[in-house]
Amino acid sequence: MSELRFTVEHEWLRVEADGSVTVGITPFAQNALGDVVFVQLPELTTYARDAEVSVLESVKAASSINMPLDGEVVEVNTELDASPELVNEDALGAGWFFRFIPADAGQVAELLDQQAYDNLIAAQA
Repeated sequence: MSELRFTVEHEWLRVEADGSVTVGITPFAQNALGDVVFVQLPELTTYARDAEVSVLESVKAASSINMPLDGEVVEVNTELDASPELVNEDALGAGWFFRFIPADAGQVAELLDQQAYDNLIAAQA
């Protein structure tokens, strides 16, 4: 499944070939935040769904990134330590935050698909 899934908190998720799930914020969220100046990445440990795992600071505000599903964070994007602007430059690519192994991989499919997410942001515009 290479298509993206989304949360109502404007996070995107992509299932990788190894079964891990990559998480970042959507261009909609990145645009609302403005220039990202700092990213606090999560610890490599297990988190419950909706637990705060990361913090983003921008010129406009600070924002929390919550765990989209129960799972174990297995990798973080250390490039963001030195280059938090990657979130602004490539929100759907190089600006990813972390990868995790979901406790229940089937739950990823229950998140918003592209059409449902497009409808969500259209309603918020």
